[in-house]
Amino acid sequence: MGYTEILCQGLQKKTQDIVNVVALVSNTKLLLHKLRSDEDGYRLFIETVCLFFIEHGIDIPDMTAPYMQGTGRSCQQRDNITVDHHYHHDIFNDAIDLQIADLVGRFPEDTVELLVLCSCLDPRESFKAFHAENLCTLAEKFYPLDFSRQEVHTLRNELYHYGQDVVKHADFKNLSTVAELCRRLVETRKADVYPLVDRMIRLILTLPVSTASAERYFSTMSNVKSALRNKMDANFLRDCMMINIESILARKISIDRIIDLFIARKDQKVKLKEWMMI
Repeated sequence: MGYTEILCQGLQKKTQDIVNVVALVSNTKLLLHKLRSDEDGYRLFIETVCLFFIEHGIDIPDMTAPYMQGTGRSCQQRDNITVDHHYHHDIFNDAIDLQIADLVGRFPEDTVELLVLCSCLDPRESFKAFHAENLCTLAEKFYPLDFSRQEVHTLRNELYHYGQDVVKHADFKNLSTVAELCRRLVETRKADVYPLVDRMIRLILTLPVSTASAERYFSTMSNVKSALRNKMDANFLRDCMMINIESILARKISIDRIIDLFIARKDQKVKLKEWMMI
């Protein structure tokens, strides 16, 4: 039952690759369907639960006993229903069905299709996933406000040239993310040669595959802007949140360097360093 846990941990990463998200979601759905239809999966789960009961001194129910429903009156009972049958079909299978339904709700077919089409720009394995027509479909179906019909036609021509130039160019080997591809296009000035491809890449980079970062920002804001700091202006709040969110990078900043920059900006009546040493 840890399949969804692995998916959740993957989506909670601060930055997540679109290709990995598609694979995680698809694999999780397949594993859950297999677990539901596989009798061995249920038996393994029950064995794990029994081991937990034994380890903690909990009584193990008799799985072959009749399952007593409601108040136990005979009119409320279903014929030939054992405890094992109840746990298997009314609890185990229902729990898996809820997880599958939740996945389908969070990742509907349109969303999965969008992510799959976006993965065509993945530069790994020498642009193995590159497909010009799929990227044109992406522009037409999901970004109609960013690409006119004429621009889609131009984009198709750019992608054909891009496939013969960038995809096979030595400067673009060994790239692992779309972000690295975007930077390399700028460095080699090929972003000027393929402006519509560059636009599509930048749109994909702004596509959120997880709400983890946004959730962290809201949590940080509630910690920073407390009741005692309620009058904090927007700029100061943004700066404080940035330091809190990027705490790992903030620890590497030299306080003395900040003081020197602050002093250099304007002469102070009180020498800041001398005041701090008192």
